[in-house]
Amino acid sequence: MTKIEFNTMVLRQASSLRSYALHFTHDADDANDLVQDTMLKAITYYNKFKEGTNLKGWLYTIMKNTFINNYRRFVKMSTFVTKSEEISSANLVFSSTKNQGESKFVMDDIRRALDRLPEDYYVPFTMYFEGHKYHEIADHLTIPIGTVKTRIHVARKLLKKNLKAYDNGVKKPIYAEED
Repeated sequence: MTKIEFNTMVLRQASSLRSYALHFTHDADDANDLVQDTMLKAITYYNKFKEGTNLKGWLYTIMKNTFINNYRRFVKMSTFVTKSEEISSANLVFSSTKNQGESKFVMDDIRRALDRLPEDYYVPFTMYFEGHKYHEIADHLTIPIGTVKTRIHVARKLLKKNLKAYDNGVKKPIYAEED
């Protein structure tokens, strides 16, 4: 069979290929593109066709594989590329740019909350936060270790109260809640 005879036989299958393509795409334009891709591949690789093989079945297999490969390519690209219209407010956290203004506001609020602590609570809390052990803080302030633990606990509660605006509503386990 010559290439011209083969091409003619492939072109005769166009209408049946189109209805089969609609089965995959459910869209006329996409179906026409799929038929065109299938016919192009069939004509390009005509030397792979063995005479006596069912031409329509061979073309259907090419179409099915082309559709699957295009679909996989589309899914893969869709996972990497997000169009700006599709970025939800929840995904803005993962934006490529980071606004440092929000972080500055948070840090300013934390500093103000720390400044509001009475000095009896501020000093033990900041020392503990900096990594000092309870007994080191007790020795430095010359107070009992139990008092150090109480002051740190009270300082945490006061900070939590002053920074309530940043509580994101995440329910904590009962054993982790403090009074």
